[in-house]
Amino acid sequence: MTPRTFALLIATTAIAALTLPAVAQDKTGPNLGSPAADAAMGGAATMGLSQDLYAFGAAQGDALTVLAAAKLAASVELKPAEPAALDPAKIAFAEGDQATFAKKAAPAAAPAAPAPMMNDGTPRAVAKATFFSATSDDEGAAEAPVTAETMFAKAKELAADDEAVLGLIEDAMAEGSRGRIGGAVEWLSRLPAGQTDVWEIPYYGNSYAEVAVVGDGDANLDVAVTDENGNVICYDVSWSDKLYCDWTPAWDGYFYVTVQNTGGSRNSYYLLTN
Repeated sequence: MTPRTFALLIATTAIAALTLPAVAQDKTGPNLGSPAADAAMGGAATMGLSQDLYAFGAAQGDALTVLAAAKLAASVELKPAEPAALDPAKIAFAEGDQATFAKKAAPAAAPAAPAPMMNDGTPRAVAKATFFSATSDDEGAAEAPVTAETMFAKAKELAADDEAVLGLIEDAMAEGSRGRIGGAVEWLSRLPAGQTDVWEIPYYGNSYAEVAVVGDGDANLDVAVTDENGNVICYDVSWSDKLYCDWTPAWDGYFYVTVQNTGGSRNSYYLLTN
């Protein structure tokens, strides 16, 4: 998982606010505001961390590490949701056709024209469009990222006859969903090799924003998060299918998450938002 992305600091003075006439907010630059001092990573970050920790623990055959991952995953209250359909004509790619596009990992997507933020005072729903043709019909081995239940089961398998560890696992499972972190929304996409998803997500200005992409491990995903002006907020082209990004928008606006499957099989991933 990539390190957290820190927002650019944009300062204004109280004197200017008091002495100058009100003017329209400049929305031509990056949509990044001052980070909230009390902002803490939420459900999206926690779920992403649980997946990384599980992969490490499973590879090491360490029941306690897998248990820690399971407890993290179980601590997040996820709300499954379905995206609206995003009109592909509203998205512009400067790179051109699929062959050219594939040479550059996760190029920034941007709206072809500005999208209205509000509709009768309500933000528009998260929307998604998928671009280009699949380069493989391999469906991959996994159907989705690993759930807390699967992690607990793996921890039991690795614990074998260790009664002490099995007792810890049973205690953690009995805790269930107590004290869950709320506020995370889960969007599932089954992205074939060679195709690219673009998600359009509305966020309010001066409010903490989180996005995580958590893949199933079957294929590499390259990810870019951009604002409505095409400015890159986060970018990850490492050999991974996970990304975490947090920032504070300066104004109400849309952000675009480009998820490009550069592997040879389908990747069923979660997009997590707060």
